[in-house]
Amino acid sequence: MNNSFELDAVDFQILNAFQENSKISNAELSRELGMAPSGVLERVKKLEQKGVIKGYTIQINPLALDQKLLAFISIKTSDAFGSEVTGLALAKIPEIQEVHNVTGEDCFLIKIRVRDSEHLMNIMRNSFSKIKGIVSTKTIIVLEAVKETNHLNIQKN
Repeated sequence: MNNSFELDAVDFQILNAFQENSKISNAELSRELGMAPSGVLERVKKLEQKGVIKGYTIQINPLALDQKLLAFISIKTSDAFGSEVTGLALAKIPEIQEVHNVTGEDCFLIKIRVRDSEHLMNIMRNSFSKIKGIVSTKTIIVLEAVKETNHLNIQKN
């Protein structure tokens, strides 16, 4: 994938609009931008092809699915830099939302969302224990999420 993206002001407007409402119609986006629908559609397709737009998702309230507990877990592995195999094994656990290979004493930082502390303990006992190389974990339970978003700060340079 190309890490050098050439984006102009219209691209930034499109990205901002989609980030605010990924269900925005092409007609509505065209009106917002003051462009022809065919021109906007072409721009969006190019942003998808370049990998700038990676997909379209919805945000679900975790409480609606009885996923009340949010935690971050630092994981130390026997491989000092964190093995790709370990990272991929962690990523396969459905409750884990994010897996990051990080610097410092620990190798991975994960974000996990579960029903309760018993559910978390079951995952640690039954899933983490099967992943070869995990040496230790440090768990931080979130008491309240003041801000949680996937939105990026989009500004024209």
